[in-house]
Amino acid sequence: MLDAWLLSILVCPADRGPLVLVDDCKALYNPRLRRAYRIEDGIPVLLIDEARDVDDDEHARFMAQGRPADPQ
Repeated sequence: MLDAWLLSILVCPADRGPLVLVDDCKALYNPRLRRAYRIEDGIPVLLIDEARDVDDDEHARFMAQGRPADPQ
């Protein structure tokens, strides 16, 4: 799990907006752009070129199980 302080300052590198933490797939998700950034060994990989697109079904699942990365 990522540190709460780290989660509070992380933003999407593409649009600088907040991310959603998706626990089961260990990813940070940008619902505005529908892009998922993986987390490897507890380290977010926030590289635009390595983000992956998310389809409608996965978007709905991410939004149902995710929580905002900013704990405030």
